[in-house]
Amino acid sequence: MQRICLFPGTFDPVTLGHIDIIDRALPLFDKIYVGIGINAIKDPMFSADQRMEWFKEIYKNEPKVESVTYEGLTIQYCKKINAHFILRGIRFVSDFEYEKTIADANRTLDRSIETIFLTGEPKYTSVASTIVRDILRNGGNASPFLPQAVIDTLYS
Repeated sequence: MQRICLFPGTFDPVTLGHIDIIDRALPLFDKIYVGIGINAIKDPMFSADQRMEWFKEIYKNEPKVESVTYEGLTIQYCKKINAHFILRGIRFVSDFEYEKTIADANRTLDRSIETIFLTGEPKYTSVASTIVRDILRNGGNASPFLPQAVIDTLYS
């Protein structure tokens, strides 16, 4: 059985923190789907297509990573792509408390899908898409928080 995982999120925009989690998860899985969740309640700054393109550019030489979009329950999308793992990044204890609640609900819905938590590198602890969006909205330079593919798009 292949070790397939889904790394779900909004990734609005893709940050160095997201890349850190994916890069460190690469040895653990045969395939990592970066699942850009489409949520009607959220109003993203960047289109889903743009976010997918960033991941495609960043991982153009890594066949184990594929970016996709999905709607609905994460657990249902896992079944669709035969993923038995959900990957989540943790920066703070508060992240863990929130993520554990979701993992518990997912386990109740399907016990065959396990959530794996990776803690972020300390240097990326302050990197959050919400903060990056605020910097961008206010004309600041968010480059220290972003991968080169995103920088190239935003500041070219």
